Amino acid sequence: MLSQKVDLGELGDARAVTPTYARRGLTKPVPRYELPEEGMSPGDAYRLIHDELALDGNPELNLATFVTTWMDDEADRLMVECANKNAIDWDEYPQTVELQDRCVNMLARLFHAGEDHRSVGTATVGSSEAIHLAGLAMKWRWRKARQAAGLPDDRPNLVMGGNVQVCWEKFARYFDVEPRYVPLTDQRFVIGVEEAMAMVDERTIGVVGILGSTYTGEYEPIAELDTALDRLCAAHGWDVPLHVDAASGGFVAPFLQPKLAWDFRVSRVRSINVSGHKYGLVYPGVGWVVWRDKEDLPEELVFEVDYLGGSHANFGLNFSRGAAQIVAQYYNLVRLGRQGYTEVMTALGDTAQWLAGQIEAMGCFSLVGPGDHLPVVCFRLAGDEPFSVFDVSDHLRQRGWIVPAYKMAPDAEDVAVLRVVVREGLSADMASELVADLHHTVEHLRQAAAAVAGGPAAPAAVTGDGHHAHDGKPAGAPAGRGGRHGRADVHSPDRGPKTRAIC
Repeated sequence: MLSQKVDLGELGDARAVTPTYARRGLTKPVPRYELPEEGMSPGDAYRLIHDELALDGNPELNLATFVTTWMDDEADRLMVECANKNAIDWDEYPQTVELQDRCVNMLARLFHAGEDHRSVGTATVGSSEAIHLAGLAMKWRWRKARQAAGLPDDRPNLVMGGNVQVCWEKFARYFDVEPRYVPLTDQRFVIGVEEAMAMVDERTIGVVGILGSTYTGEYEPIAELDTALDRLCAAHGWDVPLHVDAASGGFVAPFLQPKLAWDFRVSRVRSINVSGHKYGLVYPGVGWVVWRDKEDLPEELVFEVDYLGGSHANFGLNFSRGAAQIVAQYYNLVRLGRQGYTEVMTALGDTAQWLAGQIEAMGCFSLVGPGDHLPVVCFRLAGDEPFSVFDVSDHLRQRGWIVPAYKMAPDAEDVAVLRVVVREGLSADMASELVADLHHTVEHLRQAAAAVAGGPAAPAAVTGDGHHAHDGKPAGAPAGRGGRHGRADVHSPDRGPKTRAIC
């Protein structure tokens, strides 16, 4: 987020925070945008900030974000213990480096890198940094090949769907690469294979496939992109790699759709990024990027850094960063294992499927993303209603639910949708409460519109089993899987269009 300096003269009474609650003795205003002349006690400072943050939304009711909002108490404790460690201090904290190495190895194998491949990878500050690193590797690899062939190495381009996350637009702009966006349609909200191939040429550094679109939760057809690229490259003598943006799906597909070919089993997939702080189940922010083979990462991009001790290889846009999220990722990998991640993702998938069925049964909504890829339910109005999806979002907010309403990416912006991201923290019971509140919202909006129009009140919204929404929670809620967040049995056998998706 970009912050800007404010004009103090325009603030008036808003120039200071005036607390009257922290302690009886704290009665002086505290400047908002200027450094206070005097300090205060730790308790007062805590209370001042704690109470202001109460104005934020409740993370447990935030169904807009893919980012993890709950972890085990033991993970919380480990992160606090590592809060004062700088992950870049390799010689000082060698075991943290070892834990990152183990995570990269686990992820490379999870993504089916063969034992004959010399895979490399690194932790990043979320998938945004990971995407920049992967894009740089593609650009430099393309440029080296062009120079070796005596061909011009200017005007590189990157082909991707119009639904990509905003960090891809940032990469293209920051590193002087032409972005070629495959247009969406009002019926197709992910990349079109043939449409993408029509944009590929000798200056294409790569094609991006998304494993889990943030707009709808859909997986893009990675294997089909690979097959089409094989044909195109064979005809023209090109070598265009695939990068998979698995920010959301990289910790879902291996456990819910293990037979789906999207990773290093697909020959042209040379690099993959994944967000540990999404379905990797770690607090923000940690991401990962893995290359199939060492040769896929040009050595010119890797720095040998002599810093506070021995020499270490470094490839990243950031230098200093906290060690806590890396340690927390390792904790989850060993704590849950394949079985545990499978149980968690299955529980989330079941909840998403149940939600999708309940929402569709209401009759006023139609599904756009039915939750059968990512555990994400995306839906739109099915017909003419006296309200919009933005009205639904606003009314749900009165109950604390944060359910975003937005228009689709360019070329499909006439379609407005609501989206529910099912994460740990949205238990089966909470999901049934959400459906009940959605029924109440539809009933309220219809009645309000009828009252304004002077006509008869609209009938109450009806649940899938024929009961009125206000009679209680809908029947058939998914069975809980133990515990508030579904892990208890693991140990045992904005309104309006946006240029790009931002969360």
